[in-house]
Amino acid sequence: AASAPVEATIVLRRRAEVPHELVTGPETIPQPELAERYGAEPADADRVRDVLGRFGVRVTDVDLASRQMRVTGTAEQMTAAFRTELSRAASPDPAGGAPVEHRHREGTLEVPAELDGLIVAVLGLDDRPQARPHLRRAHAEEGRQISYKPSELANVYHFPPGTDGSGQVLALVELGGGYRPEELDTYFRSLGVPTPRVTAVSVGTGRNHPGEDADDEVLLDIQVAGALAYGAEQKVYFAPNTDQGFISAVSQAVHATPTPAALSISWGSAEEFWTEQARAAFDEALADAAALGVTVCVAAGDDGSDDGVHDGRAHTDFPASSPHALACGGTSLDADPTTGEVRSERVWGGNGGGATGGGVSVAFGLP
Repeated sequence: AASAPVEATIVLRRRAEVPHELVTGPETIPQPELAERYGAEPADADRVRDVLGRFGVRVTDVDLASRQMRVTGTAEQMTAAFRTELSRAASPDPAGGAPVEHRHREGTLEVPAELDGLIVAVLGLDDRPQARPHLRRAHAEEGRQISYKPSELANVYHFPPGTDGSGQVLALVELGGGYRPEELDTYFRSLGVPTPRVTAVSVGTGRNHPGEDADDEVLLDIQVAGALAYGAEQKVYFAPNTDQGFISAVSQAVHATPTPAALSISWGSAEEFWTEQARAAFDEALADAAALGVTVCVAAGDDGSDDGVHDGRAHTDFPASSPHALACGGTSLDADPTTGEVRSERVWGGNGGGATGGGVSVAFGLP
């Protein structure tokens, strides 16, 4: 309907490009300096506000550090401002639930000529499901399964003794599902460690909503991190499963105070399922993380080189394929958790129950 409300996120250009050495080396930069040197220009935000206002589109929030502006208007105003068409559609839920109704954008996306060069991305006009959780459930018929507690893996991989993450903040991004505090208490009690402080942070309409298929991913992320770093505070950012929601959550987590030591992401989808503007905006948010000293760990996928596309070709998963993220694959491990001896370890896959992702990006050049 022409009168339907639509909220979008506009990503502005940087004042200057972040130097290569700042996102690849050990040097980091404080948040105020990052915002001052590589954030958005106030004049650019004012210009966008003025031009879009002529179409009836209102600016509801501006964050110059992350270069994001929230704008709202009717479908008619938005399509007039950005020269595109919107319709209703339904797509499968990547997390396994019922089909999701959403806005669908057709054709090109344009900005008014007066804003040429000022805008990097316009996200949220199309709010289809963007990513899926990366986890697999083991089945008894797949043969012998070897399981380890996180504390046992700490011994195998020589996790520094006496280290519990005290004084640090860990950030996690979730695009569905939720957790119940009593479930966390039960799990950590079984390991004999204290339950870490876990805080749910809502991004947009996202919220901690236990009782969904994605609960397994949320609990897995919180519990594995908390088993080893139970002294660290965990902030779990719940966002809508859209490109707009995903990028907003990452930006909010990275630019939070205090700056998190690490950000964990267990969601993604094949590179070609992303628009070029969304990939670019997401990668720039991860560049901010690198400059601030935040290690971003991203699951590399669990469908091997197919990555769930099923076209017979090789595909890599995004955001794991971003050059500013640490892509984390999986292995099949046979080890003695008591002594830490590794009897064998190989890339996970080959038994019909999934396989670790990886490959050569088609969106980003070789390092």
